[in-house]
Amino acid sequence: MYPPIEPYDHGHLDTGDGHLVYWEVCGNPEGKPALVVHGGPGGGCTPNQRRGFDPERYRIILFDQRNCGRSLPHASDPAVDLSTNTTQHLVADMERLREHLGVDRWLLYGGSWGSTLMLAYAQAHPARVSEMVICGVTMTRRSEIDWLYRGVGRFFPEPWQRFREGVPEAERDGDLLAAYARLMSDPDPAVRAKATHDWTAWEDAVISLEVNGKPNAYSDQPEPDLLAFTRICAHYFSNAAWLEEGILLRNAHKLAGIPGVLIHGRFDLGCPLENAWQLAQAWPDARLVVVDDSGHTGSSTMAKAVPAALDGFAR
Repeated sequence: MYPPIEPYDHGHLDTGDGHLVYWEVCGNPEGKPALVVHGGPGGGCTPNQRRGFDPERYRIILFDQRNCGRSLPHASDPAVDLSTNTTQHLVADMERLREHLGVDRWLLYGGSWGSTLMLAYAQAHPARVSEMVICGVTMTRRSEIDWLYRGVGRFFPEPWQRFREGVPEAERDGDLLAAYARLMSDPDPAVRAKATHDWTAWEDAVISLEVNGKPNAYSDQPEPDLLAFTRICAHYFSNAAWLEEGILLRNAHKLAGIPGVLIHGRFDLGCPLENAWQLAQAWPDARLVVVDDSGHTGSSTMAKAVPAALDGFAR
């Protein structure tokens, strides 16, 4: 990874519907434009995400998606309305940010939930995307959501039972994610805190076998960010991200002419390698890189693969 750097410009983009989306720019003002699309949803961008890029050759743009990170209003406040926070709203924010910063075409880099958002944006605006580098592919299909919050529980039966028991008894055999979404909007802070703990404990359990990754990656956040992350995740996944089932894979042909590198850990239990494999088969210009010692939260090998892919696209 490249050394740490600081932004030379930042601000809040007014979306016109009550949101102020935080953005920042670092690296070379005359360099190749690249946009970092963070995961979660609701994870926010981090300083470490700047470090995959050569700062001499890239103009590196990061933003916090609606209601998380430094964007306003913040989802940790249960009074904040999330009805204007959907995949389609985020795609529109990315395009608005591109226009605001005077970018003609940009490289997209991100992973996990970010890969879903990148794919949705690129399929809507293919002429605005020069290349894509995706780490940890997910397309947020209902089958993937069901695997992450139910199916993978066969490897972690006790933590999954605790996750299931985090919702009222009458809802435990129904839609767990919708139940958590309701809990995260409860006016009682103790209810929201417990739901946040139960949700992130499950997320941490799914990555707990990744010996080369970051332990407790989900719960190791400040309390307001944990609340926003959990609330936004439950909001998105209980609504299947407002995407027609399988649409991003079916429309992968729209990415023709956009070079892509898909970097995926072989031992990613939450987002199985099959996701990346299927996308690579359907995307004419994508190359799949399988990292054999990595899961969802990465490894030193993956930390080398990302800058290598980005260096390959630097002009």
